[in-house]
Amino acid sequence: MTPANRRKLVVAHSVLADAPVHEVETNRALARWLAQILGLNYGGSYDPQLHAGRDLYLLPTQTLVGAAAARQLGVKGPEDLWGGYVDHDFICTKAISHGLLNHHAHAPRGWAPLFSERVRSVVLDGLSVFSLKDARPAAEHLLYTGPIRLKPIHACAGRGQEVIKSLEEFDELLAQPEAEAMFTEGVVLEQDLDQVITHSVGQSFIGAKVLSYCGDQYLTEDAQGEQVYGGSNLLVVPGGYDELLKLDLPEDVQLAIRQAQVFDSAADEAYPGFYASRRNYDIAQGVGSDGRPRSGVLEQSWRMGGASSAEVAALQNFVNDPGICAIRVSSVETYIDQPLPADAIEVYRGPAQASDFLLKYVTVKPYDG
Repeated sequence: MTPANRRKLVVAHSVLADAPVHEVETNRALARWLAQILGLNYGGSYDPQLHAGRDLYLLPTQTLVGAAAARQLGVKGPEDLWGGYVDHDFICTKAISHGLLNHHAHAPRGWAPLFSERVRSVVLDGLSVFSLKDARPAAEHLLYTGPIRLKPIHACAGRGQEVIKSLEEFDELLAQPEAEAMFTEGVVLEQDLDQVITHSVGQSFIGAKVLSYCGDQYLTEDAQGEQVYGGSNLLVVPGGYDELLKLDLPEDVQLAIRQAQVFDSAADEAYPGFYASRRNYDIAQGVGSDGRPRSGVLEQSWRMGGASSAEVAALQNFVNDPGICAIRVSSVETYIDQPLPADAIEVYRGPAQASDFLLKYVTVKPYDG
């Protein structure tokens, strides 16, 4: 920890004014926990009047978008936040994972074709669409190889996605009144896989510490019976990806890590204004409609996410015992009201956005090699 960092005040920041209470309180809980680990003061939730002119270490709930927003918060670079910054909104969404149908297709301001060129070998087959007129040709292009998954670019936790198996199904979707607004905002059309395992790969840069991790995530059922994010199991090391790859990892995990590294490097190259101190990538591995195994990066998270509590728990253990070379941590989200498991660390218990109850907690286990 540098002397400059010691003066910082750790502050939670719910970027969206209408953020659900569970997001706000999780944000505050992690900011409080991180301040304690780093030996810094916790300043509560960001208040422009209270915190004006203060040297802050910010935990925003969303990736910061645009120079004005970052400047208002006093964020000048990755050392000022646990999260990320982009010049344009679409850059921090799943939209950048795929290219456009052709050079005539509508692209948002700031779009960098270089990115999709760099990541083509590490993502699934897919296209990004930003206008209704481009939607059907894009779907027609992809559907000839099998079913596709439609993903609105601002949806999270797996919500809002739909599997399309034919052009007739897609035409029915296009006829819906909300279709134009949805495609104008941005939609990813991507090959659908069976028997999917979703790997989580990422890094966090906090103060003088670097953490790298791999793991998997799983789904759970929310109060409406929809399959949503349920947690992550991570294997975390202090240091970079080289330290992580020294461990005895299965080949599919090693592949996921290498694909995440390509995606991460491409973001730095194609979008030079971008920076992030939390870099998380979801990699799907499954079987395509042709029966062949496929692996590809689905999207990035340059902000607090479901696995963030597990990362903080890992950091806590590395600080407490610098001799630890690796540790297993799990973040859990359940919509069932239940007692906290033994030795678990509670992060949030209370109402959720679309449910009367949500419990978030973390467990820690030693790495058994």
